[in-house]
Amino acid sequence: MKTAHSAAQRAIRSHDNPPQRSASPRRHARLWPLLCACALALASAGPARHAAASQDTPAATLPAVPARTWAVDCANNETLVIQHPGSTLRYRLHVIDEKGDQMRDQIETPEGSVARLIQRDGRPLTPAEDAAERQRLNDLLASPAAFARRVRHEQENRQMGVHLLKLMPDAMLWSYAPGQPQLPNQPSGEPALVVLDFKPNPAWSPPTFESELLTGVEGRVWIDPRTRRMVRLEADLFHAVNIGWGIVAHLYPGGTVTLQQASVGGQRWIVERIDERLNLRALLVKNVKQRLLFDTADYQPVPPMPYQQAIKILLDTPLPTR
Repeated sequence: MKTAHSAAQRAIRSHDNPPQRSASPRRHARLWPLLCACALALASAGPARHAAASQDTPAATLPAVPARTWAVDCANNETLVIQHPGSTLRYRLHVIDEKGDQMRDQIETPEGSVARLIQRDGRPLTPAEDAAERQRLNDLLASPAAFARRVRHEQENRQMGVHLLKLMPDAMLWSYAPGQPQLPNQPSGEPALVVLDFKPNPAWSPPTFESELLTGVEGRVWIDPRTRRMVRLEADLFHAVNIGWGIVAHLYPGGTVTLQQASVGGQRWIVERIDERLNLRALLVKNVKQRLLFDTADYQPVPPMPYQQAIKILLDTPLPTR
């Protein structure tokens, strides 16, 4: 794989008159879910397609500030969803992707998150699967260097997410969604959410390979007006996008993503759910239909602790029996 990526980099560098953009070649495989993890406010001009909305709010109640102002504030606040300084949680992480259906018990630490596989395909682990998972965690205990390498990769993803977030207000044209359609599960008595539509800004030029993705995305975002945090995102890849002139990746139109966020106490917000569907061709040779379902639940605040202590807590916790 490294050889293939190196070949892609050489091809990119040899392209006639290449733009001066910074490359991050190893990250193309998860560009779309990484964008979701950024939890940025996206929105689109096509409100009839977004079936989750209902309960129109009169247009007279629209805020008197430009729609882009909400996008700027939301982008700044969403950075904290990625970095969440001073907050550590324990929660269940449920992921369905190309590796199957997996449930993990996850603990955040100041050094990085650790997780233990506790269910596979909706069933308890077999003794052999549990033994393999215990061995993996014990290997991390025995090798701080291996843990540090994994954390560095996570930090690279976070940095790319923050980078994309900061680009969003200028990369898109923002407008208030007609009728301000609210979400059907919005609690009664709560202030109406601010609903924005967006589409790519034709005057904006992507400064990096990863940010080329933003030129093909449109969608809708619901924002909590008190915290200026994103509550829900629905977005579409409405036309094909080439990453690195299509050498690194070619994303086909028709990809979609839905993302839901929630407060888990105080200033801490977390991604509750991602539903992502994407078709892409990687490194000119392989077409991939990518599907990702991602859920988090059962949030518990935990004190900051060394990652080794978190692993020991995970290993000492009995596995669920069903």
